[in-house]
Amino acid sequence: MGNVLSLLYMGVFLAAGAGLARRLVPHSDVQERVVLASAFATALLAALPALAALLFRFTLPAALTALAGAAAVAVWGWLPGAGTAMGRDVWKGFWLCTLAAAALTGWLLFTHTLYLKDGAYWCGQSTYGDLPMHLALIEALAQQGDFPPGFSLLAGQTVAGYHFLCESVSSVFLLLGAGLKMACLLPEFAALPAVFGGAWLLARRLLKSGGAASLAFWLFFMGSGFGFVYFLGGEKGNFTRIFTAFYETPTNYVEENIRWVNPIVDMLVPQRATLFGWALLFPALALLAAFALEGRRELWPAIALLAAPLPLTQTHAALALALVCAVLFFRQLLTGRGRAALAPWLALAAVCGLVWLPQLLGEILPGVQGGERFLRLSFNWANEGDNYFWFYIKNIGVVYLLLIPAFLAADKALRWFYGGGLAILLLSEFVVFQPNDYDNNKLLFVWHLLGCVLVAGLLWKFSAGALRAMGEGGGGHTRRRPLRLAAAGLLVVLATFGSVLTMGRELVSEYQQFSADAIAAGQWARQETDPHALFLTGTQHINAVASLAGRTVLCGSPSYLYYHGLKYGEQQAAAKAMYETPSAGLLAEWGVDYVVFSGFERSEFAADEGWYQRNCAQVFRQGEYVIYQVG
Repeated sequence: MGNVLSLLYMGVFLAAGAGLARRLVPHSDVQERVVLASAFATALLAALPALAALLFRFTLPAALTALAGAAAVAVWGWLPGAGTAMGRDVWKGFWLCTLAAAALTGWLLFTHTLYLKDGAYWCGQSTYGDLPMHLALIEALAQQGDFPPGFSLLAGQTVAGYHFLCESVSSVFLLLGAGLKMACLLPEFAALPAVFGGAWLLARRLLKSGGAASLAFWLFFMGSGFGFVYFLGGEKGNFTRIFTAFYETPTNYVEENIRWVNPIVDMLVPQRATLFGWALLFPALALLAAFALEGRRELWPAIALLAAPLPLTQTHAALALALVCAVLFFRQLLTGRGRAALAPWLALAAVCGLVWLPQLLGEILPGVQGGERFLRLSFNWANEGDNYFWFYIKNIGVVYLLLIPAFLAADKALRWFYGGGLAILLLSEFVVFQPNDYDNNKLLFVWHLLGCVLVAGLLWKFSAGALRAMGEGGGGHTRRRPLRLAAAGLLVVLATFGSVLTMGRELVSEYQQFSADAIAAGQWARQETDPHALFLTGTQHINAVASLAGRTVLCGSPSYLYYHGLKYGEQQAAAKAMYETPSAGLLAEWGVDYVVFSGFERSEFAADEGWYQRNCAQVFRQGEYVIYQVG
């Protein structure tokens, strides 16, 4: 029943999104309506439950209040006589690209998220590391109801500095009674049309061609560099290890400084903030292209609505949008400074500033200021030892090599829009916004998307010119035209071959994440303990009581905590002491309610389990899992 209610709930938000598209984006065609319905629904799902939670905490009344708000928006959007008729243009390239990419990504999400087999939960290569953290935050928000939520993987820590709306969009479905897998996947599936369709619409708006937009689409989502060369030749099995080893693929091979990952496999599937951030950003950029380059000033409210929840959905996407807007606003100042021309820009800036400021001051900046090494200067992103240009050549490949000729061949409007991408590149190459330098790729991929649009325009002109000349016949260079087509085709193959191999690896990857015993321990903790109970566990990233029960643990995995800029040394030392030299006083000092023993804890610590057997009540045992209650 909870899953059914969740589907109905999501349906209301999608109806509201479609109504907003009808009202706010006049003269849109069916493709735009689909994309914007998905994008506006995602924006409302991020914003409305969070706003209601300020009054009701993150509880069922907050979820129902948000539902009422979405229903009111849907009614307003679909009032008879309101809005505009939908355009009849149908773009086959849009449907072929969007449906294919969404189906592939949806399958990966389904098989990589709590995939039940032989009584255990399995995942894929890309989700093995990140998924347990997301599950823990999703469950904790719904179970504990605190808003803003605590960071359940470190006792006493808030989520300041973390864009938690990417988790709350799933937590709301847990409140309705949905299963954890359903709660995770439902908003992700609903957001995929906005991600893929938004990218395609942006490319078409900039290139004025459906074919060129489709080429840009695949250059971005299935593009790659020359990392596949490292797997050709060599010892027996050098090539096949792509499909068997853990993270040794042509797009993610750290040993050879290959760091430019496939955006589907390593961004959208494991990183929820990226998926929901791009679901808002890409359609916003497509609207921005019409707003800034085509003079459609009436679109600024739609852009503002998509931008509103971005800082707490994915902060990098908010920054990327601001940089592109800044460059295009400068273009507006150069081309027309009249009040009528500038007023929509100022209105967009004022609304975004008004909505973003509380998010930045309340949640983002406190984490940046209090975290460890959050904001600092650092040159050349994640390059470890290669020449600057060679690093990008081998990582990005054909697209990077063609950027300059593509820029020179592009029209002035496209160059200006790409200027926003150059602003992103410049900032990303000199400033790091989180402890992990690598995470700047969340900005760099927006620059890369615009670069793929540039290069697709060049390749499309190159190919279309040859085809047009062959159709007309004659001329002294007839023999060269097939060569031009073959060259363009070869460039596309070279630009995508590495990602094709990476995608194949991801499709066959399979790892057990939670054993049957771990699932049982998580279910027991969820059903039998107070949502605010504090658990002492090991610091492994696969933590059943955190991920499957939403309970707070004293100290979670340092790989999560360090890269969120959190100081965890005191809790980590206390956890070690409580396992190895336990005492009632130490447990009481930290307020520990339950202590977990499993294979993880027994291998991490020289644990004195006998002390707990003598002094605490055993409340759960199954397989290797034992849980003791303190006091």
